[in-house]
Amino acid sequence: MKDVAIIGAGIAGIAIATRLQKLGFATQLFEAHGQPGGCAGFYRRRGFSFDVGATTLVDFGPSGVGGEWLSSIAMPPIEWEQLPGYLAWLPDRTVTLHRDPALWNEERLNTLGCTPAHHAFWMFIDRLAAAFWQASRRGVKLPIQSIRDAVRDMRALGAMHLPLIRYLNWTVEDALQAFGLHQDRALTGLLAMLIEDTVHSSVREAPLINAALGISIRGAGLTRARGGMRGFWQALTTHYQTLGGELRVGCRVEQITGERGKFYIRTRRGEFQAAQVVSTLPASLTSCIAPTQVARTLSPYLSRNANALGGALCVFLGVPEQEVCEQDFRHHQLLQTYNSPLGDGNNMFISVSAPGDTESAPTGYRSVMLSTHCSLEPWEALSASAYQAQKRTSGDHLISLARRVYPHLAEQASVYEVATPRSYQFFTFRPRGAVGGFRLTLYNANQRAIPYSSGVPGFWLAGDTTWPGLGTVACVLGSKIVAEQVAESARYLQRPRWFLASFLQGGAEYARS
Repeated sequence: MKDVAIIGAGIAGIAIATRLQKLGFATQLFEAHGQPGGCAGFYRRRGFSFDVGATTLVDFGPSGVGGEWLSSIAMPPIEWEQLPGYLAWLPDRTVTLHRDPALWNEERLNTLGCTPAHHAFWMFIDRLAAAFWQASRRGVKLPIQSIRDAVRDMRALGAMHLPLIRYLNWTVEDALQAFGLHQDRALTGLLAMLIEDTVHSSVREAPLINAALGISIRGAGLTRARGGMRGFWQALTTHYQTLGGELRVGCRVEQITGERGKFYIRTRRGEFQAAQVVSTLPASLTSCIAPTQVARTLSPYLSRNANALGGALCVFLGVPEQEVCEQDFRHHQLLQTYNSPLGDGNNMFISVSAPGDTESAPTGYRSVMLSTHCSLEPWEALSASAYQAQKRTSGDHLISLARRVYPHLAEQASVYEVATPRSYQFFTFRPRGAVGGFRLTLYNANQRAIPYSSGVPGFWLAGDTTWPGLGTVACVLGSKIVAEQVAESARYLQRPRWFLASFLQGGAEYARS
């Protein structure tokens, strides 16, 4: 019997598994797919490697959330590329989103407005972001479920920043209105792009504090491993197994029963046992396989969040290098019009592999990923022929929009494939193909988020549908808190053994005397 079974080998699952394994726990990591990665994974095609979700990692510097994780597990150095930023293409201008704070401050004032209101707004956003990045790195935990949690969070935030708590009930739109900038189309358009990309929400609905972290994400540092997510996952899984961890891929968990001290994990490859369980699957999937009490705990959250799901469209291209060598930056975000809703190409991200990165593409070629958000409904209830036609039309549309940046993109593509919500449902088993957790609003985030505790002692929840939500940095932050709680619960399990051992030892000493 293992100490801990972790269900789902995405970024949250591998982070929890490596942390616990390094602490001395015997762990087993179950993954239904043929390889780890989840929504931060990859796939190979004709010598190219494509990132299927996340293309960059956030806050993986030495003092960051990701950096702390890798340091805590004694991870050998990974060959990183520190990205200097990327280019945002608005309908009427371009904005360089610099990693360097001084350059970013100068750029946003020069391109988005330098009135006193603009100065004040950006100072306000910077203050919020700095305070809550600091709190994240110090281990803030939400939702608060005890006095102990409250004390922990006050220490993480710090006395100086406690007044900022009042903005937990603000949206981004509230902040723009407070500074008189809600009619500024360029500013609002850029914020809308960044918010949809990081918290899958809108200016009107996004919680201000979560959005401030998303808006400032470049300052926290974007990095890309050599070979993209494939290179990252190869290094991680090798290290996990070196630590003694057991990774079971192609091993879908069908049912979990039992209680703390002895859970039974039924899979298509047999039954396994563990003293504790962590599910990093989407909450809806966890509800289907977990003990009945866990399903009861999750039920009100799932009902509330049923309409907070979204999907993604992606185009994967393997192209000759000359098609994508015209730009200084290799990451771009495009907004086509201020007047239409975001999604389906209106807010699209382009990511191009680095020159010389032969782990991502053959010599003389590059891997290109185009991605945009989309609704789930248009991809449901389609016949096979209608689905294929819609898929091809959508792919061609995204390529035509990307030619604003790269005019000759995909003219001689060696690989051209399109992923839809149906693709994500098939390969990741996510219900309806929804990706990235829930769209964050005031009504489902932070204090109202799904907690890590499940209602069943020894059974924990993690991943992008729990607090703090979507994104690699959020999942890594959650992994630290969950690993701490698993370790504490393990000490509880050991107390009866310690008491019995002490009792028997005392009895033996009494008999000898």
